[in-house]
Amino acid sequence: MTFADRLSAYARLIRLDKPIGILLLLWPTLWGLWLAADGMPDPMILVIFVLGTVLMRSAGCAINDFADRRIDPHVSRTRNRPLAAGIITAREALLIATGLSLCAFLLILPLNLLTIQLSVPALFLAASYPFTKRFFAMPQAYLGIAFSFGIPMAFAAQTGTVPPLAWLLVLANLFWVIAYDTEYALVDRADDLKIGIRTSAITFGRFDVAGILLCHIIFLSILAYVGILLQRGIWFYGALLIALCLVIVQYGMIRKREPFPCFQAFLHNNWIGAVIFTGILLDTLFKTS
Repeated sequence: MTFADRLSAYARLIRLDKPIGILLLLWPTLWGLWLAADGMPDPMILVIFVLGTVLMRSAGCAINDFADRRIDPHVSRTRNRPLAAGIITAREALLIATGLSLCAFLLILPLNLLTIQLSVPALFLAASYPFTKRFFAMPQAYLGIAFSFGIPMAFAAQTGTVPPLAWLLVLANLFWVIAYDTEYALVDRADDLKIGIRTSAITFGRFDVAGILLCHIIFLSILAYVGILLQRGIWFYGALLIALCLVIVQYGMIRKREPFPCFQAFLHNNWIGAVIFTGILLDTLFKTS
């Protein structure tokens, strides 16, 4: 294998060719930064969090493939991943995950102590999530906590504290992650049932679509409550209304439970995250102008 081929395999291991995971992790972090600052956050903090999100999502993909190295070859969607296909070794995947995590930790060292302390459970959650699929009936909930830790870290970095409002945002994001990752799990449900992997798509059973819609509604309801607490304006609530319309569009994609439309619905969540961030951004701009 040439050096270029190996670099390409490493890039596919950490999903640089599929940035949706980075975006879904980044949007709630940006919500947290803008709401914590009530406007434009500190530029250095913003850069650190954007880069840290890319690094930690990439590390998470590497450790995920390491954990699933004996499962992925039996799943049609994942059998061609570099580790599953034998292009790279388990040792290489672990070294990459460790190196990326170390870079992410070094990145936050200029920030305050509370942010650094919060990075420890964040790292633990990211590293342990892939193994929960063996014993936890709803690993998507565990992933939801892991994918939400950028929010309290954002408040800690920007304000030096983590107020109750930050944990409300964590709760909202938790339900959003359960919703979109259940859509993702619907794609692999047949394979997962064969090999004994546990997912929310299996746990919800025939209520899978209803469960996804309910999680989306709870997610948007909590955000609306956050808007009331922060006295947000029309831009914020307008964004939530558009997000609700996007959820309805997703229902049309997943109601027949066909794999490809379910995967498209999962990807569609990027627009929900972007719309909500745009609403927060415009609301703070017009509030301070």
